[in-house]
Amino acid sequence: MNKEVLRKAASFCAYQERTHREVRLRLQDWDTWGDEAEEIIAWLIAENYVNEERFAKVFAGSKFRVKQWGRQKILFELKNRGLSPYCVNKGMAEIEDDAYLETLTDLLNKKRKELVGQVPIVVQQKMARFAMGKGFETDLIWDIIRAMKM
Repeated sequence: MNKEVLRKAASFCAYQERTHREVRLRLQDWDTWGDEAEEIIAWLIAENYVNEERFAKVFAGSKFRVKQWGRQKILFELKNRGLSPYCVNKGMAEIEDDAYLETLTDLLNKKRKELVGQVPIVVQQKMARFAMGKGFETDLIWDIIRAMKM
């Protein structure tokens, strides 16, 4: 096992959480393939540099809290990164229902303030489109919009 590549891979993983796929792609960039790459990945897992469950929890939690993404967008991204259903479920469990509804309500209220002076039905449609783009569920969006006084 190439010690220089191992050191670089450990540094790469220590910088931020990574998936197995991300590490494998980076190793390929460094011209490390096959059994040698798998040995390095196994070592990184054994030394807890790479942990996909931890990645899923950090990813889902931070995308929700920082970028205010909805569950659908987070779920899509986690699956797109090749995580197991177990890890995806662990990540999604990081999003609490009360905080989720509060975040969606806040987003819709902020959007509504931006759209002052427009026809109410147009405002509602723009609010819904905005929240859907963030990855929130359509039925939940419309429940909150209907509850607002327009």
